[in-house]
Amino acid sequence: MSDTAVSLRRKIASAGDLESVVRTMKAMAASSIGQYENAVCALDDYYRTVQLGLAACFRNSPSVVAPARASRAESGATGVVVFGSDQGLVGQFNELMAEFVVQKLEQLPGKKMLWAIGERMQSRFAETDLLVRENMALPNSIRAITPLVGRILVEMESQRDKGAITQVYVFHNRPKSGAIYTPVSQRLLPLDEQWQHDLTAIRWPSNNLPEVMNGAEQTLLALVREYLFVSLFRACAESLASENASRLAAMQRAEKNIDALLEDLNHAFQRLRQSGIDEELFDVVAGFEAQTGLG
Repeated sequence: MSDTAVSLRRKIASAGDLESVVRTMKAMAASSIGQYENAVCALDDYYRTVQLGLAACFRNSPSVVAPARASRAESGATGVVVFGSDQGLVGQFNELMAEFVVQKLEQLPGKKMLWAIGERMQSRFAETDLLVRENMALPNSIRAITPLVGRILVEMESQRDKGAITQVYVFHNRPKSGAIYTPVSQRLLPLDEQWQHDLTAIRWPSNNLPEVMNGAEQTLLALVREYLFVSLFRACAESLASENASRLAAMQRAEKNIDALLEDLNHAFQRLRQSGIDEELFDVVAGFEAQTGLG
C-alpha cells in the first residue's frame, strides 16, 4: 500500500477517535443541562415565594427599611460578581460575558471590586483595570453550589462591613429560548427603598391579603437572607445551564465537521484505492497482451 494510502488510513482512524471523544462530551453536556435546568425551574418558584414573603412584610410595616441596607457613605467601590466557566470548549461563552461586563461597568462611576467565578473568566479580566478581589472555582454539581454561594455572601458582607463596597452587581449568562443563552445583570445590593417599593408593587396572588404574625423583624431578616442566597444560587445555576448548552452546541458543530471530514477522507481513500486497483489491472492486461503477442 502506498504512503498516501497509509496516511489517509491514519487520518481516518484519528478522526474516528476524535469523534468518539466529541460524542462522549456531547452526552455529558446534555446530561448536565437537565439537572441545572430543573434546578432553575424550581428556583423560579421559590424565588417568587420569597418575593411574596418580603412583599407581605413590607405591606404590614410600610415604614420598615430593609435590614440589609447599609447606612454608609456612597464612597465605596462597586462589588461585581461574574460567573464564567472553568473549562473550555464553550464557544464565545466567556468572551461575550466579559465584553458585556466591561460595557455595563463603564456606565457606573467609581472603583470596581471584582469576584470572578471560573478560571476562564478570571483570565479575561487580567489585563483590565478592574480590582480582582478573589477568584473562585465553579461547582461541578448542584449540591456544590451552596458552599460557593455561602462563600460569596460572607466575602461580600465582610467588604461591606469595612465600607469597601456600597453596592453589588451580579453578571451571568441565562438560558434563552430560541438561542443558547444571553448575558444578564442584576443589582443585588443595596436593598434600599427602591427595592422595597418594587416588592410592595407585586400583586398578591389571591384576594386574601397576608398578615405577618409574631416576630415580624425576625421573619424579615430570614427572608432577606433567603433572597440574597437564592438570587446568587439561581445566577450560578443559570450560568452552568448556559455553559453546558454552549458546550453541547459546540460539540454538535464539531461532530458535524468531523463527519464531513470523515466523508471526504473516505472518498479520497476510495478513489486512491480504486486508482491502485485500476493500475494493477492495466498492468495485468498489458502483460497478457505482451505475452500473447510474443506467442
